[in-house]
Amino acid sequence: MSVNPTILIVDDEPSMLRYTKTLLEVDNYAVETANSGFEAVKRVREGLSPSLILLDMAMPSMNGLQTIEECKKVRPEQKIVVLSCVSDTSTVVQAIKLGALDYVTKPFYKSELDAVLKRCLEQDKSEKSKKHLQQYSVSDDVEVENLEDDLFFLAASPQMKQIRAQVSLVAKVDVPVLLLGESGVGKEILARLIHKMSVRAHRPLLKVNCAALPAELLESELFGYEAGAFTGASRPKPGKFELCNKGTILMDEIGEMSTALQAKLLHVLQDGSFSRLGSRSNITVDVRVLAATNINIQEAIANKTLREDLYYRLNAFTMQIPPLRERREEIPLLLKHFMNRLSERYAHPPLSYSERLLRACVQYHWPGNLRELGNFVKRYLVLQDEDMAISELEVKSKGMGGAPDSPNGTSAGAPEGGLKSLVRTLKDEAELRAIEQALTATNWNRKLAAARLNISYKALLYKIKQYQIVPPGSNRSSEIRTGLR
Repeated sequence: MSVNPTILIVDDEPSMLRYTKTLLEVDNYAVETANSGFEAVKRVREGLSPSLILLDMAMPSMNGLQTIEECKKVRPEQKIVVLSCVSDTSTVVQAIKLGALDYVTKPFYKSELDAVLKRCLEQDKSEKSKKHLQQYSVSDDVEVENLEDDLFFLAASPQMKQIRAQVSLVAKVDVPVLLLGESGVGKEILARLIHKMSVRAHRPLLKVNCAALPAELLESELFGYEAGAFTGASRPKPGKFELCNKGTILMDEIGEMSTALQAKLLHVLQDGSFSRLGSRSNITVDVRVLAATNINIQEAIANKTLREDLYYRLNAFTMQIPPLRERREEIPLLLKHFMNRLSERYAHPPLSYSERLLRACVQYHWPGNLRELGNFVKRYLVLQDEDMAISELEVKSKGMGGAPDSPNGTSAGAPEGGLKSLVRTLKDEAELRAIEQALTATNWNRKLAAARLNISYKALLYKIKQYQIVPPGSNRSSEIRTGLR
């Protein structure tokens, strides 16, 4: 016998509370109500565990943001949808960062509320995908968004479903978004999805690879130049920001941009104006900036390769995309979708996957993530040799230091990540020892220790925090080897 989901409505307006309650009871939801954030938190602490909380943002005493924080302290897994006014964009972004799954703009219709409830109350069936690898047909539990150029976004794992829910929220709020993740995880695909779902969808989306051009060429590519600005500039040329006015620009590999150019970009983000190379007049544009990088942000800031003020300007909202090895239940589905699209492109009948091949793919580590997976399917489609495809995965696994990864994410006889992971661990251990020795030798004078290590004081503070190094005599041990990445 199934139990109807329980929904807690939190709103200080009696009329809105009654209206929302009526809409939910029509669909046989079990409804609880609270007229303040304090009451909602109290009831959760006393044991109420609703399937979902519908939470008004503008309440006296304890507002919506404070209520989210307190509820999450009691029940970290609690699902929350916020009810907000159109003008509350900054509040909505903060609510998402605190863990809200979605939002509904007040006043709302029943259809809008129903759509949000359907997204947030879906039961996860990812375990079924793991157990039945041979059944990789798309089900209602898999979200697939088709994009241009044969690209697609697929969400079947809990992590990617959460990202998909965040995209539906952030796309509507016109703020910069920072996309983080390893190379090949799909940062550009996510950027395209954000643009497609935004109010700027009818305007251009332009991509600039900040690592592909030297600083001088990148500056002219972004901001344009006037005739005579440099040798060979015979005519004026608009930059990407001008061409992208009212649209969206994706700055890929933002961490590779020179710090001098980062300063100019910061100015554009602050007031929307810049000047072409060789010009004295300013141009004003309205462009939404999406930035992507695979670097370690905190290390880059500490080493001064990424301006801290630029990071905080881009960091209106951040999305961390997990690597493929952390969402293995999606691999059979991705294989299916890559095969369908590539077979259409090459006018070739799609090949099937045997259970043996699927198992090998799920167990493989995929250091190149989606990009490597797509290329693997392309080779399999062209060569049509299953044994060769499996052998290719086995050879690559041995090159990484062991056999293919087991489904639970561990390797047989090799550290997670293979040789690269081992090298990084050894590097981190050596770095930790050097920092501890410098701190001990200077009697924990951190400025002096930084000078001895030939790094900045700020970088040393970051490393101390990263490795959780504490002074001798502290309650915590300085042997934090488990904290090494």
